Amino acid sequence: MTITRNVAAACAALSLSVGAALASDGVLPSSDSVFTKWGETEGWTIYQDETRKSCLAERVDDLGNVLQMGLTADHALGYIGVFTQADIGLSGGKEKLLIAIDGDLYEGEAQQKSKHLADGYTGGYVVSNDPDFITDVMKKYEMVVMPEHEGAFVISLEGTLKAIEESRKCNEEVGA
Repeated sequence: MTITRNVAAACAALSLSVGAALASDGVLPSSDSVFTKWGETEGWTIYQDETRKSCLAERVDDLGNVLQMGLTADHALGYIGVFTQADIGLSGGKEKLLIAIDGDLYEGEAQQKSKHLADGYTGGYVVSNDPDFITDVMKKYEMVVMPEHEGAFVISLEGTLKAIEESRKCNEEVGA
């Protein structure tokens, strides 16, 4: 797809300051995590993860792509996860994932399947304590997700500011 190659090439050509570390195992909740719906805001559902004593926000867009935001198990870093049912060329294991938000590029990992999403989803996540990354997610309008091999796709960031604010309230309530 020409547009996909052009987007990837344009983003790769930027002078980058990658503000995110590659994710490690345990960033996302495990398959035995117990979720309770805590609330909703602007199309986002806020879940309390009973097992990890933290909260995450999740939204599914019109194309079925899933966007998640939360805290790592030690609550030291935030993460954003993006997942799709489209074939993005993952061959198994962990692979590089780039996210472009308004000219800024962040690096993370893509995996064959998340442990707690329905079958057929692939994607990855970026973890960060970089205030620029958090600000971009909260205040920008869309991001381009670029798996290492193919299949770049766009995710709307609509409502992320409110979702992050509500997730912070939830985390305060559960003692995170």
